[in-house]
Amino acid sequence: MTETNFDLVVVGGGPGGYVTAIRGAQLGMNVAVIEAEHLGGICLNWGCIPTKALLRSSEIYHLLHNLDEHGISATEATFDIQKMVKRSRKVAKQLSNGVKHLLKKSKVTVVEGYGVLDGAGGVTVEQNGKTPITLKAPHIVLATGARARSLPGFEDDGKLIWTYREALVPDKMPKAMLVVGSGAIGMEFASFYHDMGADVTVVEVLDRILPQEDEEISALARKSFEKQGLTFHTDAKVIGVDKGDNTVTVKIESAEGKSEQVSVDRVVLAVGITGNVEGIGLEEVGVKVDRGHVTVNEWGETGVSGVYAIGDLTGPPWLAHKASHEGVICVEKIAGIDGVHSLDTSHIPGCTYCRPQVASIGMTEMAAKDAGIEVKIGRFPYMGNGKAIALGEPEGLIKTVFDANTGELLGAHMIGAEVTELIQGYAIARTLEATEADLMNTVFPHPTLSEMMHESVLDAFDRAIHF
Repeated sequence: MTETNFDLVVVGGGPGGYVTAIRGAQLGMNVAVIEAEHLGGICLNWGCIPTKALLRSSEIYHLLHNLDEHGISATEATFDIQKMVKRSRKVAKQLSNGVKHLLKKSKVTVVEGYGVLDGAGGVTVEQNGKTPITLKAPHIVLATGARARSLPGFEDDGKLIWTYREALVPDKMPKAMLVVGSGAIGMEFASFYHDMGADVTVVEVLDRILPQEDEEISALARKSFEKQGLTFHTDAKVIGVDKGDNTVTVKIESAEGKSEQVSVDRVVLAVGITGNVEGIGLEEVGVKVDRGHVTVNEWGETGVSGVYAIGDLTGPPWLAHKASHEGVICVEKIAGIDGVHSLDTSHIPGCTYCRPQVASIGMTEMAAKDAGIEVKIGRFPYMGNGKAIALGEPEGLIKTVFDANTGELLGAHMIGAEVTELIQGYAIARTLEATEADLMNTVFPHPTLSEMMHESVLDAFDRAIHF
């Protein structure tokens, strides 16, 4: 490349980085984005997208084995795990190429290599044995993302103990699996492998699965999964592992000190993430790191002039859509756009694509009560919805949390078919500061699953019609 001076350099081409770069270009900046591996980052290549491709395949496989209730018969439905993985990788590659096209369309310079801060105004890029180059810019946005955490003495080996990367590309389907961690990543893999026929056990150190969710939703999720045949050990931890040639025996200890052993073919570690803070020059320029993540203010500023950080490299929630939005806010603030608003994380929806799906936004019932807020709670079950029954999906719940005095929608929590598509309605409502009156006066189409959102609001104020 010939040009090395830019207005903005973005280190990392994931959902935070490439969106930041494109928005910067839209605002008239000369922008470069540095990516060491794949455009689209972990989310597109090894997370959000390929997992959803696999989960779609397992959903179809599950449906094929439950056709009788729809009056359809089919025999000998089988699967080819390698073809499923191949499709998943193809989807990821297609979208990665799409990001490349978007950057080219926006005239963003893409530099392949590993970027390291070279003072506050430069980034040196190491390019696979080539002579390093240094890009100069008054504004540098770090978007290097994160990686899976490991447990001491329980590190992944790529064969018997997996992270999400290995779990996405199995060469064969394990007959028995242990998943350590029951957050979104853990439950998605637990759901996928169970639907494909594996005997799945989940270990969670806290006292319930999906611990970030509303307690009522967590309980319903556990009940549904146990009905399917999954086994859970909550308030428990793994304290030992014995590897065989092609099996793993894991020792699990409960909070009461009781222990038992579980033998499985593979173990998936899903115990959180840590930011990719190493080796990018943070210490040399004085960027602060706290517990594996870069410390920033509401605009992504690190405290070092001209150096910013966004996405999984910084604080929670660690979600792709949060990273993208942070990138837009950061670059618009750099550009001096009037009216830029900092990000209210309580407006960010979270989704878990297991079966049943789980989605939520805002405060849980317990969090609201702990904050001293008088609340009104609305609930509406899938069993009361015509579309859900017609789909053959009668299990689920829509729960809404309101401030009893102001009518503010504090939070919404959902479990059931397609709730990951429904949650955006409540996200819009919170962003627009809608009250219960606004939602009650909104006309929802019939027959749809979204009608349950309306009914849940009505129920909070003793006005539910259909249940």
